[in-house]
Amino acid sequence: MDEQVLLERARAGDEGAFERLVLAYRGELAAHCYRMLGSPQDAEDAVQESLLNAWRGLAGFEGRSSLRTWLYRITTNTCLRLNGRRGPRVMSPDRAAARSRTDELGEVVGGPVWMEPWPDDLASDEPGPATSYLRREGVELAFVAALQRLPGTQRAVLILREVLGFSAAEAAGLLDTSVASVNSALQRASRTLRQRVPAVSQREELAKLGAGGRGELVESFVSAWERADVDALVALLASDARFTMPPLPAWFDGREDVRRFLVERVFAAEWRLRPVGANGQLGFACYQRTSGEFLLAAIVVLSLRDGEIVELVGFQDPLLYRYFGLSLEMSPEER
Repeated sequence: MDEQVLLERARAGDEGAFERLVLAYRGELAAHCYRMLGSPQDAEDAVQESLLNAWRGLAGFEGRSSLRTWLYRITTNTCLRLNGRRGPRVMSPDRAAARSRTDELGEVVGGPVWMEPWPDDLASDEPGPATSYLRREGVELAFVAALQRLPGTQRAVLILREVLGFSAAEAAGLLDTSVASVNSALQRASRTLRQRVPAVSQREELAKLGAGGRGELVESFVSAWERADVDALVALLASDARFTMPPLPAWFDGREDVRRFLVERVFAAEWRLRPVGANGQLGFACYQRTSGEFLLAAIVVLSLRDGEIVELVGFQDPLLYRYFGLSLEMSPEER
């Protein structure tokens, strides 16, 4: 049905028409909220609040901008409010120094603290200008983590301008500020990101490997992990590789400390892995043998550099698993 017809029906109080009207934008709005907030859980909250506000304020939409632009205005400002209340999400090295001993990993740090992974299946629903950037660096862990270190307005400006393709004038209108302020915020944000984001994106790293190289790396990683072959696994790591495991505060920096952690803690149990897509990077659902069953224990996301693994992030918050559509227990047929 034509968007204008749905809009007229929604203005007349037809909630079903409103749902159909915004359905086309829900995926890209969710990805926008993830970039702003660093968490699919927070993004879900922000989208729900934004669409509720849009429904309540639909009578005030006069059509001077597109519906998409109007929805981004509401959603961006919702994210800025949520960010102000919750604070930025961080990666483990932002909170504490690396450890070398493996006997104490610290107490779980709960609450809206940690950066979280984004399922590729959700991101693939994005239409429009966001899609082309998404195929590059739009939701990579390093990029989204760097965004979280920016002040809220700078973060919003950079995403609106560089990710979503809004003009400076459009971004100024969305944020109720001036074009000069938008341009200034973009310059400062871009300068900060250049210092925090690797020069080569994960998309480019994966492209250099090619399909065959990617498949070989996945097979080697899964085989080594499931066999608890530490030498084979460590051979895949860069010398400065690091292993983090939010919401536990402990993390290990450098190949030798990562090796010690694998030997002394990780491979004390038996594992089975299943590849998953996360943040446009290589990821794995990791099932740990517990009382005879293989139960989902972590989602591990890999970052690469020159064909070697430079970072493993083991996300262990069970609340994340539903976003990936993962079974909590691996079936006997998959073992």
